Amino acid sequence: MNKIFSFLGAVVLLLTVQSTAMAQTDSLVQVSATATPINDSTYKLQYHIQAKEGWKLYGTTPSNDSHELDPVPMTTQPLLILKLETAKHIGITSYSAKAIKQKDVLFKNALVFPNKLEATDTIIIKGFQPDTLKTILDIQIAKGTEFYEKEIPLSIFLVNGKKTTSTQILLPASATTPPAGACGEAAHDSKKSSLWTVFILGFLGGLIALITPCVFPMIPVTVSFFTKRSKTRKQGIKNGLLYGLSIFLIYVLASVPFHLLGNVQPEIFNSISTSPVLNLIFFVIFIFFSISFFGYFEITLPSGIANKADSKSGLGSLGGIFFMAITLAIVSFSCTGPILGTLLVGSLQGGAWALTLGMAGFGIALALPFTLFAIFPQWLHSLPKSGGWLDTVKKILAFLELALAFKFLSNADLVQHWGLLKREVFLGLWALISVGLALYLWGKIHLPHDNKGAKISMGRKLGGLVAIAFSVVLIMGIFPKNASYIKFLSGFPPPSSYSLLAKPNDDNRGVHANVVNDYQKALALSKEQNKPILIDFTGWACVNCRKMEENVWTDPAVSSYIKDNFILVSLYVDDKEMLPVDKRFKYTSKAGNEKDINSVGDLWATFQAENFNQVTQPLYVVISPEQNLLSNPVGYTPDVQEYLHWLQCGVAKGKK
Repeated sequence: MNKIFSFLGAVVLLLTVQSTAMAQTDSLVQVSATATPINDSTYKLQYHIQAKEGWKLYGTTPSNDSHELDPVPMTTQPLLILKLETAKHIGITSYSAKAIKQKDVLFKNALVFPNKLEATDTIIIKGFQPDTLKTILDIQIAKGTEFYEKEIPLSIFLVNGKKTTSTQILLPASATTPPAGACGEAAHDSKKSSLWTVFILGFLGGLIALITPCVFPMIPVTVSFFTKRSKTRKQGIKNGLLYGLSIFLIYVLASVPFHLLGNVQPEIFNSISTSPVLNLIFFVIFIFFSISFFGYFEITLPSGIANKADSKSGLGSLGGIFFMAITLAIVSFSCTGPILGTLLVGSLQGGAWALTLGMAGFGIALALPFTLFAIFPQWLHSLPKSGGWLDTVKKILAFLELALAFKFLSNADLVQHWGLLKREVFLGLWALISVGLALYLWGKIHLPHDNKGAKISMGRKLGGLVAIAFSVVLIMGIFPKNASYIKFLSGFPPPSSYSLLAKPNDDNRGVHANVVNDYQKALALSKEQNKPILIDFTGWACVNCRKMEENVWTDPAVSSYIKDNFILVSLYVDDKEMLPVDKRFKYTSKAGNEKDINSVGDLWATFQAENFNQVTQPLYVVISPEQNLLSNPVGYTPDVQEYLHWLQCGVAKGKK
């Protein structure tokens, strides 16, 4: 069991690192495929698999318990995974050779095909048939003790298919070039302000990490190590400064791969942060972390990782000090991991630089006490002694992690429209967690390692009162008429429109007319009513978007002005709903990169990036019925008067 939790900790760490394992097997198998029409909607697929000499094609997935293969041959299920939901297999897959059961180096018994194999499938496609069928070939190959499961993407040409409709993405140049003297120049300042906000949040996260049981006891131990091993005070200060700088660099360097990803595909950050799979993974991981922090088990990284880093640490060189910092990052990961995970998902919508600044803030906060106490070791005497208060802090963090876990689940639920965590359900769960925290602080709930006879301090009693008050506010905020009570939480709960009480077609954002979710429809309405278009690039999992909608758009002056003067089009860049098959297409960006436009989010994220060179949300754009840009686009603008002035300025430009 401990190995499982150790592995879980390693998985969280590796979420920020690009995996290159699959790239090592790209040259091991060659695959070709053809499709022969049987009738208008049915095809016979034939694919040829050629593994490299000496490699074997395996029949089924090995069992981890018995180290034997299931005796059921591979011929009972298709190798091809169809990515088109309107296509399905009919009949069974046939093979040019039979799998032979034989002794194997890796497994006691294995069903093995020769390294050269041909297979045939029959499929039927309902409705519109594209000219190209996207599939994935799922096979397993091995040679000696090397074993890989490969998923090879294939594009199979369909004779009876038709080219999909390419939706216009690029707007006219006039739609992306602001007129002389256009308002909205403060958008750049707003972006800088947003980046510094991420830095401050990262810094605060680092301060929280300092008082966790994994980090706080390390401060006096590490500083004492420096002072005792350093021959002079000057050397101790120097080593302390280098140690702090190393901690800072470790967290900043962790963000470097995301800059490389952004150069390939700018929208990748939004895709990552709103990915249902990633958010579900974080939901599960945070549940595990919270249970661990409650004291039911310990999560540790594999000891080999920490031991290897620790073996290279020491004061003999700059490299030794750097490895000491790596050791700190590793051994404290069970406490810092949840904070870093939240920072990763929360900041990526702002791009790579937002993540870098967030990690920099975290690294500075974490490094600061080690550096200061190394310079002023006498301050160590003023530090509170480690004790039961650290366990209390850890369990308070467990309740917070449990609440954050449901935020990740909510993100996945919103972009997929599952309807699992409507606004009332989400607020109710948070209220229950808050009540649980209060009962723990008051000693009414006992968790592992608690001292049942201990006296409850005044701090814990006051903390419990705050938690109860928070739960009452949450419960009151469930009702629409009391929505203003929880405005300070805007962006964390699901939007008001995602509610059990919401009526069909009720926008619930203060704007109830001229609202569409398709640019072409908005353009037609704009020409019909002779009103400019207000493009709202938003996202289901976008925190700042909810803040704007719930705190700015609900202002009567802003609400009425948008309703009377604009056609509002809200384009959700993280919407995972698939486009109709005949509307999906491959797009080549201005930079020459190809991208499949399969979902609603793919379309609008690309639309935003290609026309306005921005990938963050919210982004607001005002365009005339003739598709002329009337003002500079602006992002998050929490000041009501500033946002209203920008709206009025755009309308005024359109009348000139």
